[in-house]
Amino acid sequence: MEKEELQAIASQLKHPTGEKGIEMANMMHETNINMTRHSFLNLNIKGGNTILELGHGNAGHVAFIFEQAENLKYYGLEMSELMFQEARQINRNFVSQKQAFFSLYDGNKIPFEDESFDKIVTVNTIYFWQEPEKLLSEIYRVLSQNGVFCITFAEESFMKQLPFTQFEFELYSTEKAQQLIKKTSFKIVDTETQTEKVKTKTGELVDRAFTTLVLEK
Repeated sequence: MEKEELQAIASQLKHPTGEKGIEMANMMHETNINMTRHSFLNLNIKGGNTILELGHGNAGHVAFIFEQAENLKYYGLEMSELMFQEARQINRNFVSQKQAFFSLYDGNKIPFEDESFDKIVTVNTIYFWQEPEKLLSEIYRVLSQNGVFCITFAEESFMKQLPFTQFEFELYSTEKAQQLIKKTSFKIVDTETQTEKVKTKTGELVDRAFTTLVLEK
């Protein structure tokens, strides 16, 4: 692939736009669904919880969240206008019932009051954080006391094999992510790395290692 094509893929993964963005979002949803479900299960969701997700993509997984407990409220934040619109369309029933709420944000400032959420989650977004420590302090601010925050990401050892990650991506190993967290007020309560089979664009199955960090306030 030419450099321009690789840069275009990286850019779409970071911020999906146009028809290609919808294709990319569908592909990301399928490729990441196991990581996403695993992350939400690690939140230990209880009835009445208010949940925030940063970078939800097309949010095709939201129905799964509502299966976890009664009387949940889900809030999703996206930088991509296209993903914001797609998520609202896919989850229009939850939106109309005032169970799911979607908003755009700038990737830095979280537009909610202090201690608004019992659980916060983000999957495969850490590579694109512009100011990681500042964003983590924002997440800490909007998380309630004793709240749980899960970060899930594919390991650097896997990601660096993908040619497009040389553009726009900051790759993380477990150790590098833990070092970042140690600069914040969060407590790391669990770290779990597992390997799954994922399909490449050419249809082959490859092993992808991914890590979930479970943090508490």
